[in-house]
Amino acid sequence: MEALVRGRVAASLVLAASVILGATGCTLLSPQDTVGMQETHNGVSGEVGQISVRNALLLTGDGDEANLVVTLVNTDTKSHRVTIKTDTDAGPVSSIVTVEPASPLKIGGQPGSRRMQFSGFTTPAGSEHKVYFQYGDQTGVQLSLPVLTTQLPEYSTLTPTPAPVSAAATN
Repeated sequence: MEALVRGRVAASLVLAASVILGATGCTLLSPQDTVGMQETHNGVSGEVGQISVRNALLLTGDGDEANLVVTLVNTDTKSHRVTIKTDTDAGPVSSIVTVEPASPLKIGGQPGSRRMQFSGFTTPAGSEHKVYFQYGDQTGVQLSLPVLTTQLPEYSTLTPTPAPVSAAATN
């Protein structure tokens, strides 16, 4: 009789262990989702020394202009002058902006905010266009930015103006 009770207890333990492993076994050895979290956005990001380039993308309307939308974050204790360069059909274009420490610089992301527009831009929406970010003696980073259309509702207010400044403005 005692052997029968031991057998039932052992069978109950095996059954409980099977249920626990069966319920959690699929994820027991899987990597946690919180370990490799990524931001959700349409643009691309990169790093140049102490400058973080975040969510960079280009918006184009019906003409031959593009509006750069990007946030630059300076994690250093001093300001940096960042050069932004690209090539268009009208030729190479560059602009220099000053990014203050601990103060994100948002370009082109809100109506009325600082704009950086490129004329002679014929890269079609749905493709990528290379833009180079660099400051001081740091090795720059070239990012392939997605080109999106301002016909998307979330970008409808960010249409490039018909007569853009050729991105030669400095801060």
